[in-house]
Amino acid sequence: MKQLNPTVLPAPARRQGGPTATALIVLTGVFLSSLDLFIVNIAFPGIATSFHGTSLGSVSWVLSAYTIVFAAALVPAGRWADRAGRKHVFLVGLAVFSASSVLCALAPSLGFLVGARILQALGGALMLPTSLGLLLPAFGPARAGAAIGLWSSVGGAAAALGPPIGGLLVQMSWRWVFLVNVPFSVVALLAGVRMLPEIRDEGAHKADLLGAALLSVSVAGLVAGIVEGSEWGWASPRTLGAFALAAMAGAGLVARSARHPDPIVEPAVIAHRAVALADTSSLAFFSGFGAMVLGSVLLLTGVWHESVLRAGFLLAPGPLLAGLTALPGGLLGARVGHRFVGTAGSLLLAAGGAWWITHIGTVPDWPGDYLPGSLLGGAGVGLMLPSLGGAATAPLPPQRFATGSALYAMTRQIGLALGVACLVAILGASSHVSAVAPFRHAWLFMICCSLVAGAVLQGIGTRAAETADAVPLVETPAGVQTLAEPAPDTACA
Repeated sequence: MKQLNPTVLPAPARRQGGPTATALIVLTGVFLSSLDLFIVNIAFPGIATSFHGTSLGSVSWVLSAYTIVFAAALVPAGRWADRAGRKHVFLVGLAVFSASSVLCALAPSLGFLVGARILQALGGALMLPTSLGLLLPAFGPARAGAAIGLWSSVGGAAAALGPPIGGLLVQMSWRWVFLVNVPFSVVALLAGVRMLPEIRDEGAHKADLLGAALLSVSVAGLVAGIVEGSEWGWASPRTLGAFALAAMAGAGLVARSARHPDPIVEPAVIAHRAVALADTSSLAFFSGFGAMVLGSVLLLTGVWHESVLRAGFLLAPGPLLAGLTALPGGLLGARVGHRFVGTAGSLLLAAGGAWWITHIGTVPDWPGDYLPGSLLGGAGVGLMLPSLGGAATAPLPPQRFATGSALYAMTRQIGLALGVACLVAILGASSHVSAVAPFRHAWLFMICCSLVAGAVLQGIGTRAAETADAVPLVETPAGVQTLAEPAPDTACA
């Protein structure tokens, strides 16, 4: 079996901007998609108020619909990027993201807003895997740890800026949280057309769109059952039907992935232990993270009765510390192993939840009760982000950076959707939660998710997460590209 190499089609020399220009352009897309997540969370109370008569579960679909579609579209987007060119797909995603942001801002109803968020998710899904798929080759293998750390830290910076920016914009209207994306998207789009290099894999195959649909149905059914279970009744036909639909669609996805030549979840990729464990850990970690982010907004505005503007600034220190921690966390993970850095991150997030459980009450005390837990959690997230990203992509060949990063981001988004759904189930159907006790249950859920994520990482050996162990891409006698079987990892004993 011969090893295949990707086709790199650089832009003309007079237009190519080099690694710095590539980083600035693609990280703008990463920044905007991450900013959007945290801005929408801080705008959540305003959206609920704007559309009268809506429950917490109904408004939660503004978040969940985005993350579900985002998750399902990521791997097809990565495959398309490998075939059509990462620059091309990144720019298409940026354009779709910008246009759909305008539609979100103009939404006349909650249903219209959810639909526009689905389009926005498609744009974000086209951008995210291609951003890392363009960034890693620009930096080269020797600086892969720095590239992943930078990629994660930009997302962390957006997370830090999202709450205060969102708080300021919501003072005018929640609709402005979507319009803020547009001018930056346009500038990045124009610069990307001229300066980004093109990279594609001519041998890449088409993505499995039916598999993507099965994934969407499975996750949507699971989220619907969790979100609506308390209102429908946990033993009602609708709730049981939602869970049954999720199970059947999931089983169909597994069966299709086993026999389809280019499945949505590539068995050869997840057969590598480091990749499979990193993606599993990501699913658990981001379930806790999703519950933490929205739960913090609802606590500050609902229990402590802070204004959205003030709540935005009170939320900022934790995400800011995550952004500051991500870059050194990526560098440290590349040197000592992603397992050790990620485990430290999971323990810190769990410690933040434990602090909140034992300290936060109905009387507001931000510096004494909320801030310490927020800083512990922020440092944990900052260490975990590059660790998970590095472990999920480092063993893969350069030709599969986009697809591998898409698979990691897919589990991340599914985790966020499940975390929001579980938070809604824990807090109940009311759009206004004023008691602290339900939040303690939510923080316990966050702690459990974080500890599970850290425990899963223990299966990743120090060598499995290093670039030197990258699995080569080979061609079978039938002409299908796949990953070579990874060599036994004696360091993982």
